[in-house]
Amino acid sequence: MEISVAAGTRGALLSSLVEVLDAPWKAVNHLARVLSLPRIRVGFALAGVPWGRRWRIFGMPILQRHRGSEISLGDGLELRSTPRSNPLRPFQPVVLSTRRAGAVIRMGENCGATGVVLVADERIEVGDRVLLGANVVITDTDFHPIDPDVRRQSPAAGAHAPVVIEDDVFVGTQALILKGVRIGRGAVVGAGAVVTRSVPAFAIVAGNPARVVGSTVDRTDTPRGTESALASATAEPTAPPTALPTAPGAS
Repeated sequence: MEISVAAGTRGALLSSLVEVLDAPWKAVNHLARVLSLPRIRVGFALAGVPWGRRWRIFGMPILQRHRGSEISLGDGLELRSTPRSNPLRPFQPVVLSTRRAGAVIRMGENCGATGVVLVADERIEVGDRVLLGANVVITDTDFHPIDPDVRRQSPAAGAHAPVVIEDDVFVGTQALILKGVRIGRGAVVGAGAVVTRSVPAFAIVAGNPARVVGSTVDRTDTPRGTESALASATAEPTAPPTALPTAPGAS
């Protein structure tokens, strides 16, 4: 037993050494991560965001938590906020912002995000094993009213509706997910997509506005009900899409 454990340890060390030799920048990134860990943990504590297990945080994110709100992040989290930490170079640190009392941002276990912006007036929920590519923006609010008269009187009174991203979703770089959207489990959002309406499970969506262009599963393995949902989502709309940056049914 002791011999097998020792052999496994030597194998892990050898694998790490090979990785350092093949990709030395990764060693630099991890060294910077470890050295900055005490400062980052203090930053999370000051923001009132509980620290989780098995986190890997590359650079200090921007944490804007309203005192009466909640930011909850699951175990196994990986956040990348520095340009060196990802070859797609985040434009800014990860931003987690709850703008008012009662707002909620929750992320499940084993999620990863690079330079991502999450802004919640109401609620943003992210499931387990969700990957958010570089510079993705997810917001449950329009920020400002559409009507100019209302905007002059109450500039911060934009409409809002919850955003839900289910388990095992992958969102490509620079995608924008707007209020009232629900993205089904196993779905993929293409790079640069603007998601204004909900996405069926296992769908691949792309474009502006995003529409279904494929599926992540073989049709023979498609779970019951998913195929009809994909067919409905790919059907051409019977009326011109709204010009407002909202999801159907959002208020």
